[in-house]
Formats: sequence, structure tokens, C-alpha cells
Amino acid sequence: MNYPIEIAPSILAANFACLGDDIRAVERGGAAMLHVDVMDGHFVPNISIGVPVVASLRKATRLPLDVHLMIESPELYIQAFAGAGTNMISVHQEATPHLDRALAMIREHGCRPGVVINPATPVATLSEVLGNVDHVLVMSVNPGFGGQKFISGALGKIRELKLIRERYNHNFRIEVDGGVGPENVVDLVRAGASMLVAGTSIFHTPDAADALRSLKELASGALVQRA
Repeated sequence: MNYPIEIAPSILAANFACLGDDIRAVERGGAAMLHVDVMDGHFVPNISIGVPVVASLRKATRLPLDVHLMIESPELYIQAFAGAGTNMISVHQEATPHLDRALAMIREHGCRPGVVINPATPVATLSEVLGNVDHVLVMSVNPGFGGQKFISGALGKIRELKLIRERYNHNFRIEVDGGVGPENVVDLVRAGASMLVAGTSIFHTPDAADALRSLKELASGALVQRA
């Protein structure tokens, strides 16, 4: 099955002094959703935003909010982020000893659950939950900072996840985050990714809307070739 291509601009790379303008730009460019990175300074070596900013984003856009929790013990905060207007919540396999419980909580609170794996984490660690998630987010950089170089090993993980999905008739989508841009988007889609998180390659350009449209055109072309 070929899932439609969805581009998720990461607001971590946006200009927070003009965040409303940046959101409107990617809306014009055809963004499928907004990707929101939440960092706690413990699970990853950076601190970003929390529930109040997500609630403000909900008021500023009708786009789905794809919240990526890069935090320890994410199950303690699922209810709050869901209540702030989140549509999708992703938690790291490495961040909680009770992954199945955390994913069930996300669904119970009306959000679509996703699981995330870091570059050094093998796909096999997800075998017990792949039937219970809406999407799998493959990190193609070490999480914590934007603007990092793409780690090519992510392509192998995406291919592996696609094969597992076909073999066991799962329905999860494959998302990728980290260093995504015009130079690798075709390879990512050919490997099996359909949700592409992009920050620097969209917001750090003269025209975010045009940059997003260009990425989507490249990705959609690759999807046709893959079919």
C-alpha cells in the first residue's frame, strides 16, 4: 500500500518571534500537519516547549498537531498534551519501561499513537507494539537539536519497517525526522517513508511555502516511481 505523502514542518526551526507568520506560510505551501518537538533537558540535551505553546498553536491553526515527546516518563504528560489540542503523540521506545501502556494512554485520550526509535535503536525492539500504533517515527539524527546532518542508516530501518508492515498486514505509517531535505527526500520515499518532518530545509529558506511545495513535489514524484 502506498500511503499519501505528508509533509510536517517542524516548528523547532521556525522563527518564534514570528511564529504565526511562519505557520501561515506553511499552510499556504500545503503542510499536512505541524510537527512539535517537546524536549525536557533530561532525555535529550535541550529544552524546547511545553503544553502552553501547544495550546497556543491549537488556537493559531487548524492543521493537525504532531507532538513528539522527547522526554522521560512521557506517560505522565500525555493527558495534558492531549487536552491542549494535540492530534498525534509520539513517544520514544527508549524513554519509558512501559511502552505499551503509554501508547494505550495516547489512544484513550483521543490521539493517534506513535512510537519513535533513535539512530542506535534496532527496529526489532518495536516488534510487540507495531500492531498498536498509527505511525513509527524513525530518527535520522540523534534527537535534541535541529539542523543536524542526516544519518543514512535510517534508510535501512525504513525499508525494514515497510517489509514488516507488509508481512504482518500492519497499518502504521512510516515517519522520518532529522536532516530531511531536497537531497534525500526521494530516497526516503522510495524506501517507504510517507510522513516527512522537515525544519531547516523549510523555515531557513527565503520562502517557506515554496520550499515546502518543492519538497512535496519531489516526494510525490518518488511515490509515483515507487508504485
